[in-house]
Amino acid sequence: GVVPLLTLTNEYIWKCFPQMCVCFNACPPASGHIRAVQCSSYNSRPFMGRLYEWEPFNEVPGDQHCELNCRAIGFRFYVRQSDRVIDGTPCGRNETSICVAGRCQSLGCDEYLGSGKMMDKCGVCGGDNTACKLVSGLFQQHSLNKVGYHKVVEIPEGATKINVTETVKSQNYLALRSRSGRSIINGNWAIDRPGKYEGVGTMFTYRRPNEITSTAGESFLADGPTNEILDVYVCTNQLVCTIEHRNYRCSTDSETPNHQPLWCVLFSGSRYTIFHCVHRMSHEQAPENHCDSSTRPNSQEEPCNVQPCPAFWDIGEWSECSKKCGLGMQHRQVLCRHVYANRTLNVHASLCRHLEQPETSSTCQLKICSEWQINTEWSACSVPCGVGQRTREVQCVSNVGDVVSDDECNMKLRPSDKENCDMGPCAKSWFFTDWGNKCSAECGMGVQTRGVLCLTDHISSLPLEGCGHQRPAASQVCNNGPCENRIEWFTGPWSQCSAECGSGSQQRAVVCLMKSDEGFNVMPPYECSSLDKPPNQQSCHHKNCGAKWYHTDWSACSKTCEGGFRVREVRCLSDDTLSSEACEEQLKPREREDCNPGPCVPHIDENCRDKYFNCNVVVQARLCVYDYYKTTCCASCTRVADRQSHHRGRS
Repeated sequence: GVVPLLTLTNEYIWKCFPQMCVCFNACPPASGHIRAVQCSSYNSRPFMGRLYEWEPFNEVPGDQHCELNCRAIGFRFYVRQSDRVIDGTPCGRNETSICVAGRCQSLGCDEYLGSGKMMDKCGVCGGDNTACKLVSGLFQQHSLNKVGYHKVVEIPEGATKINVTETVKSQNYLALRSRSGRSIINGNWAIDRPGKYEGVGTMFTYRRPNEITSTAGESFLADGPTNEILDVYVCTNQLVCTIEHRNYRCSTDSETPNHQPLWCVLFSGSRYTIFHCVHRMSHEQAPENHCDSSTRPNSQEEPCNVQPCPAFWDIGEWSECSKKCGLGMQHRQVLCRHVYANRTLNVHASLCRHLEQPETSSTCQLKICSEWQINTEWSACSVPCGVGQRTREVQCVSNVGDVVSDDECNMKLRPSDKENCDMGPCAKSWFFTDWGNKCSAECGMGVQTRGVLCLTDHISSLPLEGCGHQRPAASQVCNNGPCENRIEWFTGPWSQCSAECGSGSQQRAVVCLMKSDEGFNVMPPYECSSLDKPPNQQSCHHKNCGAKWYHTDWSACSKTCEGGFRVREVRCLSDDTLSSEACEEQLKPREREDCNPGPCVPHIDENCRDKYFNCNVVVQARLCVYDYYKTTCCASCTRVADRQSHHRGRS
């Protein structure tokens, strides 16, 4: 069944994947990385005759990420300390996958290990891309006579994998606005810089290539899903889209009475004039129905901006800071560019000398670096004698005194938080248990035992040379009183299990005995009929067989002579007789083999012989087809028939 990924129970953590769960000790917040802890456990073990301090080495192929590879600190070699790390160790630097039983188990989108589920194009975890439909198209309106915003397409609510791209470069700009009226990209007559813009529940990436070698147009992308309807626009003519103020020139019509509205020209920077109805005296814009539509001037195309544009500095985005903490550097690209024939070209920097050149590099500091801090003195040694360990608390502390993750401090400068300590040699003493309560004999003389061990004594002041040769007795005599004539069932030892693995059976001897001080006498079974007879057979199960190869009997040989073959079916079955793939392929029994390789020997009929001295003439004349000659020249005709049959079989 499917189980939760993590379940916290005080000091332990369950980490699960389909068909298996593993329980781990939970790491304290200030502990080091689990792989680093495993490597450091080898610091006290000599390697090639000397001690090293070990740190994780992750630059290994993907199939070795669940091995414990450690590098000696300060040296240029690493060692595979173990063929597998502790279960629950992250695979390499990928914190979303962990090692279980030596294999890297990834986390699916359903947050279960080993499920293998991925997000489909519709944003459904484990989906088959059928929960949504693809909407695509090409906007091919070649001429947009009016300047301003032109609606291209509507993006519905819940859309995913959004991609709106110009097929080629143009002087137009893409714009995006939500149905509620909020401008997300290039709205309100202003052009935004390329970058990321958040809106309607997702993040849009706006791209506007500006390199002369690039022929790609603008685009914006988003993973979705959106939570509102979106409208996509094309903003034509950048002069209109970037205008900040407007100048008016009104027509002089002597026939228009004073204080009446009239038509005025709005210079918009485009090739077409735009007329608005304004009040004659105040020049304030008025509704168009206040002007006489018959007197409205005709919109005519006229040239504008015919003078060459001056060169300008095109400033790129700042790069990321070179350091995550402390003083670093960031850079940006600054190019001198010039607009010519509707194309933006890179030109020599001297053409921008009339402008102050922006800085191309700058110092940056995201935050002050954190430092290692030793919070406690060394603890007492873990053992009162011999070699043990002592520890102290080391934490990574920010510049404001907060304890932060160890990753924010330089791991190479981390002070050691544990070291070996030698408390001198240990004394040894004999340790023993109490005598056992049960005597080996129910009556008469028997033996009772106790455990005796030589162990390190941490508290006594015995001599240091060891336990000595006077080992305390491990057995002594015991007597439960005289034996009377008693009849009992006595059992022998169980035999070996009849099966090396899986279910089997084992037997033992069960006899009726009379016990007396003189010894034991075998009695007929009916003498013990009043007593419960112990079983003389039981089932046994040493271990699971695991997956094993099973096969049928061989089939009959395909030919009786001159080499045939026979086959059988071979299957890999688990303990519960289900198909399995866990059998070792090199142990798989053969499914086909050759058989009957001997030559074909015709059956010899002793009564079949030639009765005519010149039967070869009969054969040459092909008279064997007649019964008379077939009987008279039986041997010769039979040989010819066998040769013809053999020839037909080979052809």
